[in-house]
Formats: sequence, C-alpha cells, structure tokens
Amino acid sequence: MSNFDPVPGYQTYQQSSDPERSARRQVATRRTALTVCTVADIAAGLLGLWILLFLLHANSANVFVEFVRGTANWLAWWSQDIFTMDTEGLRVVLNYGLPAVMYLLIGHGISARLNRA
Repeated sequence: MSNFDPVPGYQTYQQSSDPERSARRQVATRRTALTVCTVADIAAGLLGLWILLFLLHANSANVFVEFVRGTANWLAWWSQDIFTMDTEGLRVVLNYGLPAVMYLLIGHGISARLNRA
C-alpha cells in the first residue's frame, strides 16, 4: 500500500478531467477578469474626465458636465476632502485623482489575479 492510497471505508473524489468543462471555466474566468478591468477603467476615466473638465472651467450648467460631476462625486464619495488645499484645482486633482488611481490598482490587480488562476 502506498502513501497515496485512500483510507479504507472513505470514498475517494477525483478531480474532473473533462477538458471541455475546464475550458469553459477558463473562458468564464477571463471574461470576469475583463469585466472587472473594464469597470475599473471606466470609473477611473470618468474621474479623470471630471478633473479635466474642472481644470478647463467647463460650463457647469451643461447636462453632460453635470452628469460627469455627479458620477465623479458618487465614485469619489469616500475620498472627499481628504486633501484641503487653498488651491481649488490642486484640491480637485488630489481628491478625485486618488480614487481614480485606487480603482485602477485594485481593478487591474483583481483582473491579474483572476487571469493567473
């Protein structure tokens, strides 16, 4: 009897060797990783767009500018007023840039981890 033989009385479980099932699982994992990466990129892009619109003094009454601002505020709720600078532009860059970088790092990190599995 070798060291790898099951203990008498216990049922043994073997890992599925079905290559089709394994391929489907791999495709699903890659799609999930791509989705996570895409959501992180969109979030960071909207935050970056708001920073750009703010620095270029975009018309705040414009519907598109209001949408981007509202979305950026929603995405960056946790980082509002972390940095309180006298310079308004620098304050916006830091308070909205930090979550953009965090979304990119976390989203791409999760995506890389899923692709490795």
